[in-house]
Amino acid sequence: MKHCFLNRLAVPSVAGIVAAALLTAAPGRAALAQDHNHMDMNMPMPPKPKPAKPRPVAPKPAGPRAARPAAKPASPGTPATSTPADTSHHAAPMHSMEGMPMDPAKPAQTAHPAPPHEHTPGMDMSGAGHDMGSMAMAHDSAMHMDGMSHSLSRNLPMSRNGSGTSWHPDATPMYMWMQHKGPWMLMYHAAAYGRYTSQNFNNNGKRGHANAIDGPNWGMAMAQRTIGARGLLNLSLMVSLDPLTETNGGYPLLFQTGESYQGRPLIDKQHPHDLISGLTASYTHAINEDVDVSLYMGYPGEPAIGPVAFMHRISAMPNPDAPLSHHWTDATHITFGVATLGVRYKQFKLEGSNFTGREPDQYRYDFDKPRADSWAGRLNWNPSRSLALQVSRAFIKSPEDLHPDENVTRTTASVLHSRTWGERRYLASALVWGLNEHGDGHHGEHAVLAETNLTLGRPTFYGRYEFVQKDSEELNFYATGLYDGLDAKVFNIHALTLGSSYRLASLGGPRGPELSLGGQITGYFIPESLQNDRYGIAYVGPGYGKLPLSASVYLRLTAPWMSMKGMGSSGMGGMKM
Repeated sequence: MKHCFLNRLAVPSVAGIVAAALLTAAPGRAALAQDHNHMDMNMPMPPKPKPAKPRPVAPKPAGPRAARPAAKPASPGTPATSTPADTSHHAAPMHSMEGMPMDPAKPAQTAHPAPPHEHTPGMDMSGAGHDMGSMAMAHDSAMHMDGMSHSLSRNLPMSRNGSGTSWHPDATPMYMWMQHKGPWMLMYHAAAYGRYTSQNFNNNGKRGHANAIDGPNWGMAMAQRTIGARGLLNLSLMVSLDPLTETNGGYPLLFQTGESYQGRPLIDKQHPHDLISGLTASYTHAINEDVDVSLYMGYPGEPAIGPVAFMHRISAMPNPDAPLSHHWTDATHITFGVATLGVRYKQFKLEGSNFTGREPDQYRYDFDKPRADSWAGRLNWNPSRSLALQVSRAFIKSPEDLHPDENVTRTTASVLHSRTWGERRYLASALVWGLNEHGDGHHGEHAVLAETNLTLGRPTFYGRYEFVQKDSEELNFYATGLYDGLDAKVFNIHALTLGSSYRLASLGGPRGPELSLGGQITGYFIPESLQNDRYGIAYVGPGYGKLPLSASVYLRLTAPWMSMKGMGSSGMGGMKM
């Protein structure tokens, strides 16, 4: 998330604005009751498959007839497939919903098309049965218990949802609210921080030394419904009050670079999000349970580049800071004008995007001009319920406002991992690599990120390591060369963050927003040329000093963790909610 800092005197009111605006807008108790309490899958669910056992006792004529309707949902072409039962039935072979107890009665009871019940990253489905022995189970609409499928497939778990069209592992935990509105399923996410941060606090007077109080935040709403027997429509909106809670172009973040503010590059600062950070619509057509074709459009939206954007990755959730590698991997997550065509075959998905290369300008309340001048392609593969892999490459035309003639070719690869073994007990990690190439003989610059989030009930322990190459132009830092000239260099920067947070309470009840208290410290390992003061012809300035350190303490509000009791993680093949 892009964050900025606040004036100390403004902090109390800002914290109130953030908490009230983003997290009090969550659905009321009635809606929350529907949330996923109806998805508590250890109630009637395990027993329901048992009644299916008497089937062999039925007369032979009845047996085949009963079996045929059960098989029909496998074919999206039949009217029966318009019900959620169809999607849940086909999720099992795809390792997204294996072993889910399936009640044959429910599909028949479903009169209107409801999104297949799968999941979004983060929902723990531990405890589910691993029984795949009966067709009755295969057809049970437990998955459809008025639930929600993946946003771009009726046959994938909701937990695979990432940002834009990207994929999480199926075993990813989810923090969200859910509710019904007629044929629509609605989902809400939100996160807001109240934070004090001190950058380069051990080198007073050196470059990047700054203290601030700020409030990074974002909120998201998603609505989806089935269309006919094979279609799925998804709409989403993402907003951020960063323009109000972050001032002067961004919050202090040592060695961060990227966009500009008032005609000057932002250095050692992270820019804020736009008020409207996402406004998207997508339609997916299921050819069969193994093949989907989808069209995604956003203004703004996210093209098919890189992994799940950092603010949506569970591995990055506790950390209020944007990665230093943000502009090497996922900076395109807010793009004003995106169209992505995707084709999924089982656990693979190939995507192509046309989009606007220019990054959002400094005016965070408006909509930038769409240009459709850049292209990207991405291949996703989820080999198991715990892993999500992707490789992508993009040509980005004129991304920087201050360098309109400079284009970037970006290449990324990533591995995301998630494992859940109990209520609010999980491990989520990410390994991401990015390369920016500017052409015209300009050197390529690499970035590597490794992060993890270990949550053990109330306490959370997390860390992030980054290696980033940034040049003299990006940092506006030129070393002294021969005859006091200025030498342009590429600097290798290593940053290590260690942090912890503790969940204090769930406000307003068990389904209310979760309040956590946390803190972190970051150490930067940099070359001596960045440590020393800079001296040159008409060019003087301080360096960063030795081993710069930064620290933050914060309060965090998030949507609640979603429980899916009664479903085995193994049995869901990746449906860790």
